[in-house]
Amino acid sequence: MTPPLLGSGSTPQPVRACIFDLDGLLINSETLLTEARNSTLAEYSRPSMSGTVKASLQGRSAQESTRILYESANFSSSTKVEEARTTTTTTPTPTMEEFQSRLDRRLREVFGTTRLMPGVEKLLRNLTRATTTTTSVVGDKGGSSGGTGSERKKNRVELALATSSQSAMYRLKTDRLSGPDGVLSLIPQGHKVLGDDERLKRGRGKPFPDIFLLALEVVNETVRKKENEREIKPAECLVFEDAVAGVEAARRAGMRVVWVPEKWLRDMYVGREGEVFSSAGRSAGEGEMGMDGAEAGESGWGEVLSSLEDVDYEKYGIVVGDEQ
Repeated sequence: MTPPLLGSGSTPQPVRACIFDLDGLLINSETLLTEARNSTLAEYSRPSMSGTVKASLQGRSAQESTRILYESANFSSSTKVEEARTTTTTTPTPTMEEFQSRLDRRLREVFGTTRLMPGVEKLLRNLTRATTTTTSVVGDKGGSSGGTGSERKKNRVELALATSSQSAMYRLKTDRLSGPDGVLSLIPQGHKVLGDDERLKRGRGKPFPDIFLLALEVVNETVRKKENEREIKPAECLVFEDAVAGVEAARRAGMRVVWVPEKWLRDMYVGREGEVFSSAGRSAGEGEMGMDGAEAGESGWGEVLSSLEDVDYEKYGIVVGDEQ
């Protein structure tokens, strides 16, 4: 069941889990993906993607993004495709499957060159030694007065990954960064949820909240094994995203979110950043969130950063320990 959207009247709790997107946030694969898509379009004498189309593809599954791209390029209908394939042209119109196949070949060429985005290594290394303190209400241990008290507990910050990338492409993008000494290995393997995870329902990718809720569930599987530590709630999660669809998914999951858009995307929303945060409820037909972007920032439920280098740990109740 999807948690209710949190309004500006709710006070954020200290963050106990950080959940990361992958493409365009931790690694520069969005830039490589754009280059591959545009070069594939050019092979069929189509212009490069517009910013609007590019933004609409972010965070989507490979199948969904290819469908959107194929339709936006105004390729012929299936009937006309067959007619075109029988003519002698230098750039015959492809079927969607042929377009996807050619794009995949190009992606396999470029994804082996991915690199970390600025601030990623420092952020992940800091979070692996970070803690947060929560306060829980406890009953009177004596049982005679029926009174209650509070108990403060220090917990380590849990890390997870929630990406629309499917297994094969994920490995291609991250092999160099996920080995024993790789930065992405700082996120536990069991806390990584990929787009083709069999526990996810088909057709429920971002902006639906499912992938973030599943990421929280796998984190809580770890938490349940610890002594005297309660499960983490959605409101205690901080999602890092670069895509609008991902921000929507995180907010619809009832989680706090840090939006780190690339410059071209942020430029598209200059003066309209609130639309990104306030669109979460509307996109699912769930009504308004009860806050716009400014309110989200003021209340601590959402903020926009230019880089992961700018994360303010204290704002989220996170304390980074000394290096060992």
